[in-house]
Amino acid sequence: MTASTSPDLAPIHPESAIDFTALAAELRTVREEWRRAQERHVEYGDHGFPSRHALARVVDQLGATLFPIRLGPPELTPDSEDAFVVTSLATALPLLTAQVRMELAYSRAQGAPDGDLDADAARIIARLAARLPHIRRVLDTDLEAAYAGDPAARSVDEVLLCYPGVTAIMHHRIAHELYLLGAPLVARILAEVAHSRTGIDIHPGARIGDSFFIDHGTGVVIGQTAIIGDRVRIYQAVTLGARSFRTDEAGNIIKDEPRHPIVEDDVTIYSGATVLGRIVIGKGSVIGGNVWITSSIPPGSRVRQHRPTIEIEAADPFA
Repeated sequence: MTASTSPDLAPIHPESAIDFTALAAELRTVREEWRRAQERHVEYGDHGFPSRHALARVVDQLGATLFPIRLGPPELTPDSEDAFVVTSLATALPLLTAQVRMELAYSRAQGAPDGDLDADAARIIARLAARLPHIRRVLDTDLEAAYAGDPAARSVDEVLLCYPGVTAIMHHRIAHELYLLGAPLVARILAEVAHSRTGIDIHPGARIGDSFFIDHGTGVVIGQTAIIGDRVRIYQAVTLGARSFRTDEAGNIIKDEPRHPIVEDDVTIYSGATVLGRIVIGKGSVIGGNVWITSSIPPGSRVRQHRPTIEIEAADPFA
């Protein structure tokens, strides 16, 4: 093997050579056919659609702004963190403004009311910036809930750095503000960044109260119109989903109708539980693992499966 050759980058045999230019042209043709057939999906803006890559950078920078000593660069000290926060905000917020502007251009090309794109995008980001101290305070309650609720947690710092549920809720707190401020597409992309990183799928429209704790977390699904109260704890593979969808006369699904559960304060939902429809899980209830709930339950309820039957075969004395 020569210094310029590696098993991961073997030369292409002449008989299997690829014409990259011709392939790119064919892919362009396919894209153009799809865009003509789906005019409402045409990509608008100087750089097209909002970028998932750019928004992943933004959410990481905002996370470091909220928790600079733990999520910022390792050389930070309490004396230098304010300067770092200023620099990070000055980098992240203009980038986020550009992404929101693309979304606004896209939505207006589809018939949304016209306006000054630059001013409207800047207004959304200014309002988000003003909410960052509130987001940090709420996240502090989430961290404390995770630390208090998990006997394996040795410190709040460990929870912040290691727990996927905390990563998911941090993304959600930021995405939810953008969703409310008029950037639902950018918010949804941020939610999907969290989904890919953690296996936890929270729609940015979901309303989640203080001191929220997702333990373990993989496979959790929380739908768009779900409402979750304070001090709620859920475990892995819990679904707060819709039971059915109403359609209009043409058979199209009616968007944005309330269709996901309301979970009141101080509820615990154990792993694998499925809660569907616009129902209410009453305050202080405990939902056992792997149950299926499609109707409201009163406060203080305990919902569990029947105990499994255990059969022990007698030993064969002649074996």
